[in-house]
Amino acid sequence: MLNSLLDNDLYKFTQQQAVCQKFPHAQAQFSFINRGEHKFTKRMIDDIQDAVHSMKGLSLAAKEFYFLEKRCPFLNPVYRDFLAGYKYEPSEVMITFDKTKEDLILGVTGPWYRTILWEVPLMAIISEVYNKHTYPEYSYDGAKDIEKFKRLADNEVKFADFGTRRRLNYSNQRRIVTLASTASSFVGTSNVHFACENGLKPIGTHAHEWFMFHGAKYGYKEANHVALKHWTEVYKGNLGIALSDTYTTETFFKDFDSKYARLFDGVRHDSGDPIEFTDTVVTHYEVEGIDPRTKTIVFSDGLTVDKAIEIKDYCAGKIKCSFGIGTHFTNDIPSIKPMNMVIKMTNCKPYGVHNWQPTVKLSDISGKHTGEPGEIDLCKRTLGL
Repeated sequence: MLNSLLDNDLYKFTQQQAVCQKFPHAQAQFSFINRGEHKFTKRMIDDIQDAVHSMKGLSLAAKEFYFLEKRCPFLNPVYRDFLAGYKYEPSEVMITFDKTKEDLILGVTGPWYRTILWEVPLMAIISEVYNKHTYPEYSYDGAKDIEKFKRLADNEVKFADFGTRRRLNYSNQRRIVTLASTASSFVGTSNVHFACENGLKPIGTHAHEWFMFHGAKYGYKEANHVALKHWTEVYKGNLGIALSDTYTTETFFKDFDSKYARLFDGVRHDSGDPIEFTDTVVTHYEVEGIDPRTKTIVFSDGLTVDKAIEIKDYCAGKIKCSFGIGTHFTNDIPSIKPMNMVIKMTNCKPYGVHNWQPTVKLSDISGKHTGEPGEIDLCKRTLGL
């Protein structure tokens, strides 16, 4: 199911480097959240456990090391050497089967700088195993996929593949990335392995967990500001797309002041209405005296080709935009219903703290909040939401 240590999204590696530099002593816990209430069997759980165990054999190949050196100069030599020696440790992953609820119970615990790499590969494994057992028969429609990429190119929509975590399986994502590479407006993939395999640009910066950890360590009012500060200290202006919705977009733009609005190339939209978000971003840049047309929004929330074209047309003349499209590319099979699941950081233990600190994420859509209800309520009250 996994053929490479780099079969992961770029933002996991960029965050890992930042964690190694800023928080080498931090501990973290991650949990699987079965949003779609999908039913699992004991055989599925056994297959997932076998796949996780096999990951300890993955290592960075010489070709992959060279690719990172040439295409990812923001990853420094010390980190690349660290990654060359990195091995997955399956004992960090706890997997059990809740027979009564027919559910998968999965958690990851250990040093943050190590466990940070588990999230995306685990989701890819879970998705592939679930699909294999639930939908044993299906067929690809290559013509439909080619038509998607043609429409995006014809409409001059810049797009990337963001489909690792909920892909049908490894081979389908590989097929999709190869097909997409022929489209003139295709800009790359979040999957570093497929970027290396196809000579593409790997795409990504950071994710919610970066801000969630900062919220637990520094407090919710300081989380966005300090997280952005630390990111710029590590990357010096590289990887300049900031994720905006960890504690709601409203809160983020209170912290995304003139300094950060100028330092960062743009922002990523991951929840809420994309049109309203566009208006909010454009207005924010204008208030800060910045021409929005010099900035970019990366849209990545449940996109389809039609939705991407609609948003692109709305952004025209207002702000630059690009699109990270996931499940609509890598798991769009008529007979298959893709999984609705996430793996999120649930607790962390910053250096010098003896007890686990709960982490939360407040999406712009309440159904996508994660964390303990009491802690979510505390976060909302702290931020005046």
